[in-house]
Amino acid sequence: MLINVPETVVADALRGMASAHPGLSVDVDNRVVVRGDAPVAGKVGLVSGGGSGHEPLHGGFVGPGMLSAACPGEVFTSPVPDQMVRAAAAVDSGAGVLFIVKNYTGDVLNFDMAAELAEDEGVQIAKVLVNDDVAVTDSLYTAGRRGTGATLFVEKLAGAAAEEGQPLERVEAIGRRVNESARSFGVALTAVSTPAKGSPTFDLPEGELELGIGIHGEPGRERRAMMTSHEIADFAVNAVLEDLRPSSPVIALVNGMGGTPLLELYGFNAEVQRVLSERGVPVARTLVGNYVTSLDMAGCSVTLCQVDEELLRLWDAPVETAALRWGR
Repeated sequence: MLINVPETVVADALRGMASAHPGLSVDVDNRVVVRGDAPVAGKVGLVSGGGSGHEPLHGGFVGPGMLSAACPGEVFTSPVPDQMVRAAAAVDSGAGVLFIVKNYTGDVLNFDMAAELAEDEGVQIAKVLVNDDVAVTDSLYTAGRRGTGATLFVEKLAGAAAEEGQPLERVEAIGRRVNESARSFGVALTAVSTPAKGSPTFDLPEGELELGIGIHGEPGRERRAMMTSHEIADFAVNAVLEDLRPSSPVIALVNGMGGTPLLELYGFNAEVQRVLSERGVPVARTLVGNYVTSLDMAGCSVTLCQVDEELLRLWDAPVETAALRWGR
């Protein structure tokens, strides 16, 4: 692993992020990443966060057109309420703040506590819970479905609405609609290794894969002998479509879990597009790359988000972050 010691991994990464992206305000000690021009007058602030190890989620999505601030926790560990309160105060212009929360028990509890504390300080708070993973219901980390790839869609589309100056209740409603319109399914080809352990955190024998894996290495639906990209796409996309049943075009996110090269992801995207075409699902936009990762895990996930003209307009709106940028 390319680290000094496990205890300073997050702080070291934040210092490096600050150097690479001077347009961000990175508070290494308090673990908050804020867009450099915050607070923006009249604009709703968007705050998200979660355990580190899923980069570029969430800090890589801070900037115009997306998040106002992000709170990184320790690796695979929720940030604490003080981080979220500090972030909300830093981005609040008086128009209110939207918390975007992935559905993991620690994140939910800490964001709920932070919302109460921030409101006590006079900040109006709304929340959107992301729970898009169709693989399993209930797991080691969550009650209900896990929050995974749809987090990117919520942060981008709600972020675009906020950038337009839409009010808090409208930005919240868009975030909730996006979550309801998106579903994900992930596959692990190898186990994940954390800095603290330095070795795989679970046993996935060579020649096997896990269908429906979580972004922390949580168990999925089943293990099978290694499958081809063609076969994995059939399984993953059909699992999403069985639950989503889209009646309008979709945006497709073909996401790497951190250890899969783009060569393989683009090949997998060709198979995903094949399945969608065979199922008669029109694709409005496609995004391929490592966006919601699990450290060094080899694997992929598919997220489909059903869109109408408004959501597609918000997707195409300019965005300028460390990890996602277009239109400027």
